[in-house]
Amino acid sequence: MIKKGITRQIVLHYFFVVFLALLLVEFVFMLAVQRYYYESIYNTISTHISNSKDFFEPIARENTTEDGNNLSRLLVNLALSNTELEILDLNGRVLASSTAFESDRAVLQTSDIMQALNGDMGRWIGRQPGTGESVMAVSHKFDLGGENTYVIRYLTSLEDVNSKLLNMGLLAAAVGVGVLAIVLIISIGMANSIVRPINNITAVSAQMARGRLDVRVKGNYKHELGELASTLNFMAHEIVRSNQIKDDFISSISHELRTPLTSIKGWSETLDSGGYDPEETRIGMGIISKETERLIGLVEEMLDFSKLQQNQMKLVKGTVNIREIVQETMLNVWAKAEQKQVHLKLETDETRAYNVHGDGNRLKQVFLNVVDNAIKFSHENSWIFLSVKEENGQIIAAVQDTGIGISEEHLIKVRDRFFQVNHQNGGTGLGLAITQELVELHEGTITMQSELGSGTTVTVTLPAVAEEMGPEESVTQSGDTAVPEERAASDTKSDLEKS
Repeated sequence: MIKKGITRQIVLHYFFVVFLALLLVEFVFMLAVQRYYYESIYNTISTHISNSKDFFEPIARENTTEDGNNLSRLLVNLALSNTELEILDLNGRVLASSTAFESDRAVLQTSDIMQALNGDMGRWIGRQPGTGESVMAVSHKFDLGGENTYVIRYLTSLEDVNSKLLNMGLLAAAVGVGVLAIVLIISIGMANSIVRPINNITAVSAQMARGRLDVRVKGNYKHELGELASTLNFMAHEIVRSNQIKDDFISSISHELRTPLTSIKGWSETLDSGGYDPEETRIGMGIISKETERLIGLVEEMLDFSKLQQNQMKLVKGTVNIREIVQETMLNVWAKAEQKQVHLKLETDETRAYNVHGDGNRLKQVFLNVVDNAIKFSHENSWIFLSVKEENGQIIAAVQDTGIGISEEHLIKVRDRFFQVNHQNGGTGLGLAITQELVELHEGTITMQSELGSGTTVTVTLPAVAEEMGPEESVTQSGDTAVPEERAASDTKSDLEKS
């Protein structure tokens, strides 16, 4: 007995389908064979009747004699081997029979006689009264002239034919049982070929669920099972990679937080000890203030990412001029660019308004992050080109640098959360992930093209608006849509230092 499970279901389904197909085929086959045999018998008798009628009726009409002689001649001339010949009057009473039955038999009223009286070749299949034997009767009317009109009825047994049909049916049933047995064996093997890989995949999945992410599904499985195994292995690989990225992030953010905290603690203790002139005190307070701002930036970046992940990012949307946003961004990073001797150049049409419907502070955060990264990874005395243009109802803002670039391997991962190409550059690895989420909240797209050693081009595409929008409205992220919400006071502050 096959235990419950997929194997049993597959075997039963195959078995049931094949069983029904065999049953239908054998039923149709037996009907066709039976019809063939019965039609052969009928055609033999009906042909004999037709030939006899064509030959005997003209002769009988020319030599009409008394009734008894006519009946005797009919019995002799119309006889057919392996059949009983009966001569009936028009009322269905048997006048004579080749088996010498008495003529006072009951009146016959089978359908073949009725058809014969109507001038057709009548046929009837049924049980012979008294004996219960299966027979076929074929009848036709003979007109010998005058009042000498009779119904000629041939009666033949179907027992031999039915016996042969029964043997043939038993043979077909035996063949069907053999076919079902073969199907059962094949379906069990086929089911096992499917279930065995599934059991293997299930076992590996259970190990992964218990934390064994180093295990993999082994085996060269085909079709959907192969895709399932590959997907599971890929999932495990991605979980391991995500865990590694998370661990790197924790290590990196711990270092990022510890460095300013150490400076703040050191200068706080130094200033607390007293004895310093105002200049040293001013320097110490400046360092404390700068490191505090750095801490605030790191914490706010992590808070922004948390809000985006929980669909709680609030947007204050209105009509925003992207050219002005880019110009303000350049002013904010000008000092940092000057310090590294990096030159910024904006290429745009000053006479046009490149308006979009969005949150100006959040869009500024997008461009601050992109331009800050361009400066961070550019060489000294290099150029960064910024451009804003409109094409096909889209505002396209691009930032192109000639810096170190990104390899193709890292380019597909650089927008993943916590990912950093070089952990020594500091940061949380969340900047580009947050940037992409913010752009998508504005129904836009961000693309990156880069070549290692040749620089990077980041392109932000946003839907343009043709007319001035109404008053600003506060909206909050909810999946892929934004719904109105009262603006919180904490969201009015623009963080220009965020990267």
